[in-house]
Amino acid sequence: MKAKMFFFIKRSIDVVLAVILIIFFSPIAIITAIAIRLETPGPIFADTPPRVGRDGKPFRLYKFRSMIANAHNLLRTDPKLAKLFEEYKKNSYKLVNDPRVTGVGKFIRKHSIDELPQLVNVLKGEMSIVGPRPYYPDELEEQQKKYPNTKKYVKEVMDVKPGITGLWQTSGRSEINFDKRIKMDAQYARKKSLMLDLMIMIKSPIVMITGKGAA
Repeated sequence: MKAKMFFFIKRSIDVVLAVILIIFFSPIAIITAIAIRLETPGPIFADTPPRVGRDGKPFRLYKFRSMIANAHNLLRTDPKLAKLFEEYKKNSYKLVNDPRVTGVGKFIRKHSIDELPQLVNVLKGEMSIVGPRPYYPDELEEQQKKYPNTKKYVKEVMDVKPGITGLWQTSGRSEINFDKRIKMDAQYARKKSLMLDLMIMIKSPIVMITGKGAA
């Protein structure tokens, strides 16, 4: 299938699925928003910097807040969290036992409920249902320094929109380090296969329910 036709069909599927899923999950989204507001002070949505989208364009990713307010900035600027930040970078920008995560946050992260608002990003055309991880700019920069051999993979990943779910998310999620993760993302971007998209979408609900590999 030619790339132009692939992206047209993929975009059509994205829009239809996003609308259906927003309607289906709206009760869960409302309950989640109320729970976040009642548990800790701060915004309902995560207050994080822009992510890197297709062709390297930045965009704001919508996500339910699963941590204390201003968690992203505090990790990088609070001297008390300096050791934690080093561990975060060492572990491919993931923390297994992150003290910033709230009680509600732990549950919604485990079952990927925090990702539901990204359906709005899909409708806006900034993301797809299936695609590579939406990385932070500093994450890509630091990880390419740590793994110089990944630069070619990063370039390939920028050819497609990031996704809510993807190849690595359904193959271990947070248990996979950056070098293997970006290679899988590049593999997905290279294939441009609707059949692969379908397989990932079939596996995603199982991962969501079980919470396997979540951090």
